[in-house]
Amino acid sequence: MREEMAEREASERLCGRRAPRSPHGWGLLEALWLLAFYEPVVTEGHLRRKNLEFIFIRFSAWEFAGCDKLWAGLVSTLCHRVRQHFGALPLSVFHVLGSRPRFASGFSQREWILKKGTCLRLWGLLLLLAVGIAVLLVALLVPGIKDHRALKVVGSAAASLSGSSLVLGALSILKNFLVSEKRKIERLTNSDRFAGQLGFMSKIREEVEVLVDYLAFMEVFERRRLRVVLEITSLDRCYPDKVAGVFNAMATLLSDANAPFIFLLAVDPSVVVPCLESSGSLKGMADNGYLYLKRAVSLPFSIPDTGARSRLRSVEAAIQTREDLLYRIIAGNVAKSSGAVPVPSRREADSQAVARIHEAFRCLHDGSDVLSRYLPDDGASVRRIVNTVPITLRLLLHHAGASAAVPSPRAAAAWVVLADRWPCRLSWTLQCLEDAVHSVPAADLAGKSLWSIFRENVGELSSLKQPLGNVLSLDGDAELFQQFLERDFPFGAGEALELLAVTVNLDHSIRRRMALLRALGRL
Repeated sequence: MREEMAEREASERLCGRRAPRSPHGWGLLEALWLLAFYEPVVTEGHLRRKNLEFIFIRFSAWEFAGCDKLWAGLVSTLCHRVRQHFGALPLSVFHVLGSRPRFASGFSQREWILKKGTCLRLWGLLLLLAVGIAVLLVALLVPGIKDHRALKVVGSAAASLSGSSLVLGALSILKNFLVSEKRKIERLTNSDRFAGQLGFMSKIREEVEVLVDYLAFMEVFERRRLRVVLEITSLDRCYPDKVAGVFNAMATLLSDANAPFIFLLAVDPSVVVPCLESSGSLKGMADNGYLYLKRAVSLPFSIPDTGARSRLRSVEAAIQTREDLLYRIIAGNVAKSSGAVPVPSRREADSQAVARIHEAFRCLHDGSDVLSRYLPDDGASVRRIVNTVPITLRLLLHHAGASAAVPSPRAAAAWVVLADRWPCRLSWTLQCLEDAVHSVPAADLAGKSLWSIFRENVGELSSLKQPLGNVLSLDGDAELFQQFLERDFPFGAGEALELLAVTVNLDHSIRRRMALLRALGRL
């Protein structure tokens, strides 16, 4: 993601666009001036900007496991890190004087509009303050007028009214500067009097809305798009109700269509799904945690089994941490002595991958192609497939290396559709195939298709309908599954094993559960 930021920044500079600016140093004064007296406008030119900045925030749920409301810890961490990134002063001024950007009318490129009302009020207060001080000085110092108490009252009243308004504004900014959003949320969370009321969530939502508006303002100021990336880990180590609370917080933050948030949820589904099902938060969804995850996650990425090269890389990384024993030098010498296979440059790999991705998307979009008939009806599933196809094709190219035998883009796209539409039946077929690899000669499996393997073992799957009921409910039409594998895309055993190594949209914990059930059934 950092490389993507740098590439987009360089591309924008080549196009001759204005350089981004930062709210630090001299840019802080400019930001404060614009915050106080100008209203930002989202123009057509701003929407066409490609450069962006990711603000990375790591949230370990385990650190907040002792908190009564884990989701409040997530929101407070978000507010705290955004405040740290931009500085406390601009956010404090925005709380008092800032305004959310509005969209431009037409194709105007004017990004800042003077706040006439704010300027008039400020000049009016300053004028009233000057007049009040002048009248008060005249009433106090000019001979012959000192005895007129009316002038003193008028002057002091005008000066105090205008001065108090200015002081109140400054005190509001100072209060927001000293009391952070994180501290406000912690106070609300610790308040027994307030936590049980409906107003608690509304207060939290107000803080989030102010934060979203502030990020929209900073987008226009910095002349680039901003995305807040929250990496959520250790959720599978928390209690069920707290797991459900974090998912509710994510839904709250993403409820705004223009919310600049990206969640990276790193969890073990085999642990999180039972937590969701036992928390009582899935009423109305057939108590199915898998279905809840499928609707909540827009790009599933289930990490495949670790290969030999990855295991060696993990060992090397572990060795390099032992600097006290000079293992880093030893590991470097070993790497130099072993002949490493040259890897194509990133640019060459990208150009090759982009061509294959376009070909796969063409197959999905082509109405005359039989593959388009198997696309799901709901938009979330289609979006998930479109997100997964590029990753699968890039992994295929990386996995193949110098080998020319790579499945076609159409076959890869069909495999992604298969994994999304029938995760249970595909996982069962692949598990049966893996078990057969260890007990049947390779020559006997070479000519077998996935459909024949499924047909041979469908009776055993039928006997496991009760323990696998939630997983089976994720599958689409069974007759379409038969047509897909038997007639339109007859994947063979060898091709399936090759594609399994790069499959990221299939939850591998389902297959592990099936392997355990098969093993128990054979005892």
